[in-house]
Formats: sequence, C-alpha cells, structure tokens
Amino acid sequence: MHRRNSRRTAIALTSAAVAVPLLTACGSEAHPGAAAVVGGQRITVSQLETRVNEVRDAQQAATGDRAQYEQAVAKTGGLTRNTLQTMVLDRVLHRAATDAGVTVTRKEMQDMRSGLEQQAGGSQRLETAWLSQYSVAPKRLTESLRTEIEAQKLATALGADMQTQEGQTAFWKALGTASKELNVDLNPRYGSWSVTPRSRLVEAKTPWLKQVTEQPASEQQQTA
Repeated sequence: MHRRNSRRTAIALTSAAVAVPLLTACGSEAHPGAAAVVGGQRITVSQLETRVNEVRDAQQAATGDRAQYEQAVAKTGGLTRNTLQTMVLDRVLHRAATDAGVTVTRKEMQDMRSGLEQQAGGSQRLETAWLSQYSVAPKRLTESLRTEIEAQKLATALGADMQTQEGQTAFWKALGTASKELNVDLNPRYGSWSVTPRSRLVEAKTPWLKQVTEQPASEQQQTA
C-alpha cells in the first residue's frame, strides 16, 4: 500500500513538470559562507559538503572495489548541486505542508519504512536502493521518508488529485507560494533556484519527485 501510494504521487509529480509554469524565487547573492539561505536560515557550505561526503562514504562502503566506486561516482557527477537543490526543495515542501496544517508522526514514518523494508527484502537492501537511486545516505533515509509522507499528505490537504493537471497545478502553486515566503537565496556557484520541477527532474534524484521503479502493467492500468 505504501509503495503504491508513493508511486502514484511520484508519477503525478513527474508529469506535473510539463504543466506547471516557472515559479522563480527571489535573491541573487547568498550570504557569505552559505550555499543557500532559506527562510533566513543558512545552509552552509560545510553542511552541504557533509551531506555530500555522507553519500560518497556510503557509496564506497556499498561497492566491492575501486572500479565499482568510480562508476557510482560517475553516475552522480552533479551530486553537490543536486544535493543542495534537494535540501532547499525539502524545506520549501515542509513550509508548504506546515502552511496547510500537515504534520507527520513518528509512527507514520516507521510504518512506511517497515512496509518498504518488507518489499525490498530487508533494511539493508532498502538503504542500498535509496542510496543507488536517490543518492540518499542510509543515515538520512528516515528523513527522506518523512518528506515522502509530507508530499502525499500535502496533496491530500489541498484536495489535489495528482492524477489530474488541476491537482498537479494546485500542488506546485502551494510550493511556489512557500518558496516566495521563504525568499530562497541560492549561491550562484550552485546554479539558480526555481520551484518548477522540469529541469530538476533530469538532474536531481529526489524520491518524492520520481517513482522508485517502473510499474507492472497491471498496476499501470489501476493508476491510469
């Protein structure tokens, strides 16, 4: 059930990339020493580097030899920029969810993780899958699942049917509003900031923006 709900939300968010207009945040110069400033709070370069190093360390631990590790690194060549974009977008989503009165309980996170672990064949396999597909270090998995749940509950709170263009537009409008409220200021060194998912879907590996695997034909028919 968790996997199907997550997939449905992710599929709808992916298709929303075509429908939602560009919603660009303000700000051209980040504060000194900051990779980004979101709602007046800095994401420091040091914090960003720590997150990137967590992924690299996990990749190295998960691969059998140097050649495999180098392949993993090559597949995530834009890791630093994508990690920052994801860190910012997660905060924007959290603000939108808070504005909508959405909260996530520890039990909800535990239930989702238990369900996904059962489907993946254990905790380690789930962590490996999240690392490989989304560049999420094992220690950040629970945090990532919280964001998954927030996205799903936000859509519900908005009354947004993510299988329709209207629902997708309402969802991304809420994120656009939250982004403006937070006055996102991204250091130009890491690119520019925009709420629109079109360009980010190509580069960033954000779980709640992309489905985990291709759906079986039977499930595709059910979600059509």
